[in-house]
Amino acid sequence: MNSSLRRKVLAGVRLAAVVASSYAVAAHADPISILFVGNSFTFGEPAGGPPVVEHYRVGSVTDLNNEGIGGVPALFKQMTVEAGLNYAVSLETHPGVGLDWHYQNALAKIDKPWDQVVLQSYSTLDGSHPGNPALLIQYTGIFSNFLHAQNPNVDIHLDATWSRADQTYLPTGHWYGDSIWQMQRDVRAGYNAAKAATPGVDDVIQVGQGFARTWETGFADTNPYDGITPGEVNMWAPDSYHASIFGYFLEALMEFGDITGVDPLLLGFDQVAMDLGITAAQAFALETIASQTLAGIPEPETIALLLIGVVGAGLASRRRRSA
Repeated sequence: MNSSLRRKVLAGVRLAAVVASSYAVAAHADPISILFVGNSFTFGEPAGGPPVVEHYRVGSVTDLNNEGIGGVPALFKQMTVEAGLNYAVSLETHPGVGLDWHYQNALAKIDKPWDQVVLQSYSTLDGSHPGNPALLIQYTGIFSNFLHAQNPNVDIHLDATWSRADQTYLPTGHWYGDSIWQMQRDVRAGYNAAKAATPGVDDVIQVGQGFARTWETGFADTNPYDGITPGEVNMWAPDSYHASIFGYFLEALMEFGDITGVDPLLLGFDQVAMDLGITAAQAFALETIASQTLAGIPEPETIALLLIGVVGAGLASRRRRSA
């Protein structure tokens, strides 16, 4: 048995154990209600690509806007089904907006005592002031107060999104001239600041950090504008803005692992990957990336910087001793 097949078999065995134990609990339990609030980064805008994510298994989730959207919430739902978990998934999404829009325009639709809520705001933190987290911080607090008034025990997760190639490599982009990693760092810092300012938020799902790991490990190409390196994939859709099937699959894996506590690696070559046209090898790579990111294992770039720092400190110490 080759190593690739062995990994798949082991993943299947581990998932079977998780499913067996999960069904024992879930069979007699009410479903966990979870709401996803976001924009096209949540509902899976195809942006020139096939609408496979946007309209994925629409019957498995409740679209509060009745627009026939499945999106990443439906990918998440299917993963929970495979893991034997009982989730009732709803979504309230609208393109090109932040949390402020949802609060001002869709509050009546989400006015329920949810068990869990995932909040995802505008991709640049603020559409009018890119890179400024003030609006995100403000409305995270407002949403937290509102949601806790409906259910004091609600778990609130923030979805920190990915770097946009169009914002990095095009002269019109706010992060033009910076590395592809810088936007992700700024977005992550903004969401972390929103959590720090809002005690009612449970955690930040570092989706953008997962994207960064795909570039650092060589799974994905860092710049779609100069062509995709053979053997690597494009994490963005053709607009270099939204995610490709690989990007949305990774987002769902990160949310699945963070929210359920189940290691994404246990899914193996799952039905979601098959439905999206992702190969077994690609699925395993993305599951590994999600698993390591969720576990807090430093990215290769971070490890290299740490090693450089250690070596530099050692050299400096030796110089001081010899002086």
